[in-house]
Amino acid sequence: MNSAVSSDRPLWTPDPAWSATTRMAGFIDRARTISGRALESYTALHDWSVEQPALFWTAIWEFCGVMGERGAGPVLVDPERMPGARWFPAARLNFAENLLQDSNNPEALVFWGEDQLKRTVSRAELRRQVARFAAALKAEGVVAGDRVAAYLPNLPETVVAMLAAASIGAVFTSASPDFGVQGVLDRFGQTQPKVLIASDGYWYNGKAIDIEAKLAALLPQLPSARRTVLVPYLGEETDALAARLPGGVSHARFIAPHPAAEPDFAPLPFDHPLYIMYSSGTTGVPKCIVHGVGGTLLQHLKEHQLHTDVREGDRLFYFTTCGWMMWNWLASGLASGATLLLYDGNPFVNGGRILWDYAQAERMSHFGTSAKYLDALMKTGLKPKEEYDLGALRVMTSTGSPLAPERFDEVYAHIKPDLQLASISGGTDLLSCFVLGNPLLPVWRGEIQCKGLGLAVDVWNDRGQPVRGEKGELVCTRPFPSMPVGFWNDPEGKKYRAAYFERFPGVWHHGDFCEITEHDGLIIHGRSDATLNPGGVRIGTAEIYRQVEKLAEVLEAIVIGQEWEGDVRVVLFVKLQGGLLLDDALAARIKGLIREHASPRHVPAKVLQVTDIPRTKSGKIVELAVRDIVHGRPVKNIEALANPEALALFADRDELLS
Repeated sequence: MNSAVSSDRPLWTPDPAWSATTRMAGFIDRARTISGRALESYTALHDWSVEQPALFWTAIWEFCGVMGERGAGPVLVDPERMPGARWFPAARLNFAENLLQDSNNPEALVFWGEDQLKRTVSRAELRRQVARFAAALKAEGVVAGDRVAAYLPNLPETVVAMLAAASIGAVFTSASPDFGVQGVLDRFGQTQPKVLIASDGYWYNGKAIDIEAKLAALLPQLPSARRTVLVPYLGEETDALAARLPGGVSHARFIAPHPAAEPDFAPLPFDHPLYIMYSSGTTGVPKCIVHGVGGTLLQHLKEHQLHTDVREGDRLFYFTTCGWMMWNWLASGLASGATLLLYDGNPFVNGGRILWDYAQAERMSHFGTSAKYLDALMKTGLKPKEEYDLGALRVMTSTGSPLAPERFDEVYAHIKPDLQLASISGGTDLLSCFVLGNPLLPVWRGEIQCKGLGLAVDVWNDRGQPVRGEKGELVCTRPFPSMPVGFWNDPEGKKYRAAYFERFPGVWHHGDFCEITEHDGLIIHGRSDATLNPGGVRIGTAEIYRQVEKLAEVLEAIVIGQEWEGDVRVVLFVKLQGGLLLDDALAARIKGLIREHASPRHVPAKVLQVTDIPRTKSGKIVELAVRDIVHGRPVKNIEALANPEALALFADRDELLS
């Protein structure tokens, strides 16, 4: 595989001999036979996948080895309805059965809890644990359609609980233990789980954080949870803690009456609810997004095997908590025969080396992370390629926010020159990606490689017309299997339609400000609801972040549009390296960099220093919340924030009055 850092050449080009061995190459051969077309380019393959959705998704089912019955009859019913189209209406399958199917790879899970704890779980043991936990859930009265909630770190027990719930047709939902009581109630209070699984606490930066007080406050307000199962993480014994909580039982006692066995798998309809996910909730109580068994499985198999080249025996890692959709995405890697590498805690333990220790020790093949992590890593000065053996690593994925072009350069310069760097983007709304990587395509600086197969992704202007080489709204013009089944407690679908289909009727409007490049790649310019409009010109926030992040002095930044004298002016807040103060010289450098590399319209009217920047639990900066605070408007749901106290830094700033 070749690599070159140049603006007119790709940063990485796949080696043809290696490309021929990828799962994507194998699928193209299958698709040529099915379609009767030459399919000589990825564009041609993508066009076929959206023009012939029934053939394409049936081919995915077969090629990726889905276990289940497709059933007789049409694959797609009412294809013109969006929402309303139905996929594989006669199918019966089980999500857990597909993830737990036999594999030549005997190792299912590896877990590192910072540098405090390490464990491994074999596939055989995982099946036994799932069977025992599923039997315990049944004994507790859990049936298909009931909700099972996890308030857990990224532990093996979390994977077990999810698979056990899925095996019997229960609906799994989760939040990470750093969520506050109100944040959990905003989520689980709506979905009313029958069983809650929680830990005794979690580790962060070497510190044990006990959550007993949060559980004691939470459970009386969550009466639907008849049983609370306590998983030991900080200590070995949870019986005493369980005895102090309503309906509490230790994990060991919960499963004790049920001997190890092979799990049973309930055959379920394609659209049977599998997960309830939650929107970030920064503009109100989180939306409860229901995803189905079949759509989630097909989409994840396609993304893992074709777009990310996950193969049996690969070792798949994503740095995530159980409050972010990437945990669900990671878990599905079991269905492709991969070993999941789970990590919980601070990714910057030991000066940022902990994840690279993990990558080397466990022969990590796929390293999944966020743009925020890569930005912070580069500012530590750590250069993994000089200190670690990363010979097994061939794919790095990044999501959560747009990946700046400079990060592309730095990944190839300081991590590994011969890997596929896949910036990916989608969301909780589809529990997957609209745009992502491709092992057969080059990586161009600052660009996402391609549109996802089977997804009619486009970029439209405000008049609903497709555009190329200019910014517009990311849309999907045809139905796809991983569209939500619906929203919880939204029987007529009003909230669901309002969320995605009001801007362009019958077309999914995703809310990203996007651009299709000359290479048929894509650039995400930020959320369109956070787009800046000085003088009526739309500017994506990511365009400003890309410039500001070049400065070593700047740790993080957040930009908003402030209503000012009948227009909108750009205001930039920066968090600087420890001990630094924003002076006129640094402010001038920031403005000059933005003017030179973006445009004069991008230059902020104000550059102000803050000591912290508010983020959601999954690490996304909250431009809309800051905009509301600056304008004196209340933030509707501060419980969605990991650090709500940071909002006070943006309120009543004298500098914003002139």
